[in-house]
Amino acid sequence: MTTFPLHTSYDPVAGALAPARSWLTSDAPRIDLAGDWQFRLSPAVPGTPGGHGVLGEESPTAFAGPDYDATGWDTLAVPSHWVLAEDFRHGKPIYTNVQYPFPVDPPFVPDENPTGDYRRSVDVPAAWLESGQVLLRFDGVESHARVWVNGTEVAMFTGSRLAHEVDVTEQLQAGVNTLAVRVVQWSAASYLEDQDQWWLPGIFRDVTLLHRPEGGIEDVWLTADYDPATGVGTILPEVRAAVEAFPVHLRLPELEVDVTWDSPQDVAPVEVGQVSAWSPEEPTLYEATVSGTAETITLRTGFRRVQIDGDRFLVNGRQVTFSGMNRHEVHPDRGRVFDEEFAREDLALMKRHNVNAIRTSHYPPHPRLLDLADELGFWVILECDLETHGFEAGGWVDNPSDDLRWREAYLDRMQRTLERDKNHPSIVMWSLGNESGTGTNLAAMAQWTHGRDATRPVHYEGDYAGEYTDVYSRMYASVPETESIARDDDTSVLGRDITAGDSARQRSKPFLQCEYAHAMGNGPGALDAYRELVDRYPRLHGGFIWEWRDHGLRTRTATGTEYFGYGGDFGEVVHDGNFVMDGMVLSDSTPSPGLLEFAAVEQPILLTPIGDGSAVVRNRRFIADTSDLRVRWSIEHDGRVVTEGETALVDESGAPIPAGGTGSLHLFSELPTARPGTEVTVTLAVELAEQTPWAPAGHVVARAQWQVGAPGTFGGANLPVAGRARTTVVGLGDSPAVLEGPVLTTLAGAAVRGPHVELWRAPTDNDRGTNSTNYDYADPADRTGGVMTPSLADLWTQAGLDRLVRRVVSVTADPASHTVIRRVSAAQSRAAVDVTERWSAQRDADGTVEAVLEVTMTPNTLWRDVWPRLGLHLELPTDVDGAAWFGTGPHDSYPDTATSVRLGRFSAGIDDLTVPYARPQESGHRSGLRELVLQRGGQDWLQVSADADPQGRRPGFTLSRHSAHELASAAHPHELPSPTAHHLYIDAAQHGLGSRACGPDVWPTAMLRPQARTLRLRFRAL
Repeated sequence: MTTFPLHTSYDPVAGALAPARSWLTSDAPRIDLAGDWQFRLSPAVPGTPGGHGVLGEESPTAFAGPDYDATGWDTLAVPSHWVLAEDFRHGKPIYTNVQYPFPVDPPFVPDENPTGDYRRSVDVPAAWLESGQVLLRFDGVESHARVWVNGTEVAMFTGSRLAHEVDVTEQLQAGVNTLAVRVVQWSAASYLEDQDQWWLPGIFRDVTLLHRPEGGIEDVWLTADYDPATGVGTILPEVRAAVEAFPVHLRLPELEVDVTWDSPQDVAPVEVGQVSAWSPEEPTLYEATVSGTAETITLRTGFRRVQIDGDRFLVNGRQVTFSGMNRHEVHPDRGRVFDEEFAREDLALMKRHNVNAIRTSHYPPHPRLLDLADELGFWVILECDLETHGFEAGGWVDNPSDDLRWREAYLDRMQRTLERDKNHPSIVMWSLGNESGTGTNLAAMAQWTHGRDATRPVHYEGDYAGEYTDVYSRMYASVPETESIARDDDTSVLGRDITAGDSARQRSKPFLQCEYAHAMGNGPGALDAYRELVDRYPRLHGGFIWEWRDHGLRTRTATGTEYFGYGGDFGEVVHDGNFVMDGMVLSDSTPSPGLLEFAAVEQPILLTPIGDGSAVVRNRRFIADTSDLRVRWSIEHDGRVVTEGETALVDESGAPIPAGGTGSLHLFSELPTARPGTEVTVTLAVELAEQTPWAPAGHVVARAQWQVGAPGTFGGANLPVAGRARTTVVGLGDSPAVLEGPVLTTLAGAAVRGPHVELWRAPTDNDRGTNSTNYDYADPADRTGGVMTPSLADLWTQAGLDRLVRRVVSVTADPASHTVIRRVSAAQSRAAVDVTERWSAQRDADGTVEAVLEVTMTPNTLWRDVWPRLGLHLELPTDVDGAAWFGTGPHDSYPDTATSVRLGRFSAGIDDLTVPYARPQESGHRSGLRELVLQRGGQDWLQVSADADPQGRRPGFTLSRHSAHELASAAHPHELPSPTAHHLYIDAAQHGLGSRACGPDVWPTAMLRPQARTLRLRFRAL
């Protein structure tokens, strides 16, 4: 029934597969086979016992014949995924993180196995068949393909994100030819492709028919070595070609290189003299051509040398710090189908947010992505298409990584990975794969890779003992553990069932976190703590955030409402919910506040004040000095600019500050006079002086801000506000607040409800996480196990924070004040918060009467766990549609994500004050509030002024169309109800964010333990 092994075979390929080779630009003829193909989907694999009868009386392979009548078949674009066809008419996508969506019974898969048959014709010129050979190239097919030409089966292959070239010379004829491909969704290979992403079958990358001329060049590898001591470049060439291809010429016009090799034996290294080295900051590429008697290959090469010196990872003699992202290939409409414009903007967005490195999780991307990485400048860890994570749940029993029956498949994947992409200067490390346990097959991959490419080290995080890899890599190591790894005087065992000797070996290598700071929903927190360690310890080389982009797929509800779907939205039997929505960029390409925080933490220039008008500049760049940068500075009084200027980013001698260097920068000599009590800030923005391929001139790469003459922490709140004359106490009845008994009914002429003390927030994805120990229960530095608890969201609901009730203890009123004492608690709980609300009024010098509210919130001693928030909740009219504020901004911030915000005056519409995460959750808290102006219908309505407490602490605010309870009850934004009120939260404190969805808990200093706090607010009608 079949010529080649079935889809349940261990064999990775069979038939007329050409040797793996580089993805090259050639002048040899080619035919792009993108476009509409005839397509038929079957529920099982024809010709197998489980697929008996799926085609009726039709022969299982009849469709491949030239004379087959495909009338009635659908058409499907190539490249595409059939499960993303319009209206999902060919099935739906499936999302799992770790789980296999089929029984774990390797190498077998269920009979229920969607199978797509593709057909198209192609007109082949007669000249192609007169000499040379013809290859049919597939750049990506998920997951098992069989190929026919004119009815003859020619090949079978697996490796969804890998390139395969099939020799079809003997089967072709001049003129019209019929190509047929059968793609099976589930195969033995699916056990090796359990990456955390959507399962998306189909021919999803390019298909091309290539004429390989006689005397053509089969493969080229130009290793462009750079000697950092002399600046001299050397081309180390490898040319795979028959004797008929010679003489072969190597030309690099910009370097005046023109070399001829008359025979294969003549191919030898070529010293090219002084060159500009390639790096992400200065990605200098030289165009090279390699020409033989029948073909010219064109490629761009960059000169650089990768080395490991003890525990230092060096490129061009300088230590590398990875400010990296894990990047899947995903688009909300096209899935993994490559779009160059989209990819270019994706990488430019990375550059604009100080990302300098990409780990291609967890497979080779489309080859053009790597061209863009070479051009725009990124360090790349190129990862093989391999993950077997689903075996972990069974204790790694039958894991293919340690089963010799899978050896050929493992090696085939690594060989195809390396051979396709070996010419890219951006690739500085090969990775064997991801989360596949350990075993002899992985060691064999490493051995082959070391033998094939001695210029790049080998990475694999799962090699915990360091037996076959060159760098020490971990995922989600906590801050204390990361410091332990970094220290020379620490000999503690690094866990993961390894020995003290293994630990010592790993500490002798460069260390990186291939995944850290899981960016799911609102977060991640504590990025600054990791970067501080990287700057302090040379063994640490940074890491890669998990991950770059949410994987939401655009879909619609039954009533036509569009939204971005995640696991479970497509009827999957098993799925992992919104765990696929864990990116720094939302599905619609909107940068999240987490990405802004990353950009600030990883900024290449640090500025620290020395006096009011000067700063010490530290250049954290790899190689570039500061000659391409300028500094814009301003002095602000209470958030308003009073003077500003611009200067080159140079030291006191006028010289640019070199990479890795420091210098003193003079900004101004004296400060404008400020009234007593004015908050004076100096704000700096480091900008690009000229346009780059990834950002315009004026793009900000770094910021700094400091307060001049800032008061001490304790007692600093009682300074008078600038320009405010002494106020007069007046009757509360003249104020904008109207109270009836214990209830506030009106503010500034509008009906309101509240303020109610609120402890609940809509849980973030990290609040719902249980990945790490609870740092509130055990020392975060304890790596012996810690204390695992339910998620914070569960602890909070168990404590009743989402169902608080209130009891009025007393109401005391007189013409000048109104005092309400309440107790706030939850059913079946003795834990309570005692609340005193005291309302009064005061007349300002301009005659305006303000309502003054002082709220004291005091918990009893029966609270056990941290709180999500401590503050007040006011329900406002639904025409409240925006805000302007003096505080931190422009985006939200929490105790462990405050590096990226600055003090100033900002404004935004209500929809821009929160973040539309794929799963609704807490967002929008803006801390350090001084003054807030709420708008109704675009007009100023109510001003809220917030005083600091005696410790100098200031509240934050959130303005939202939906309450915390409404957000917590919705699984998607479109499920949120139509608002009956808009919601203002003024919080004395908020709990941090952390990254416990798949990483460490909130650091203790960012936790909100139950505590007494006081809020003092003034309300003024506008």
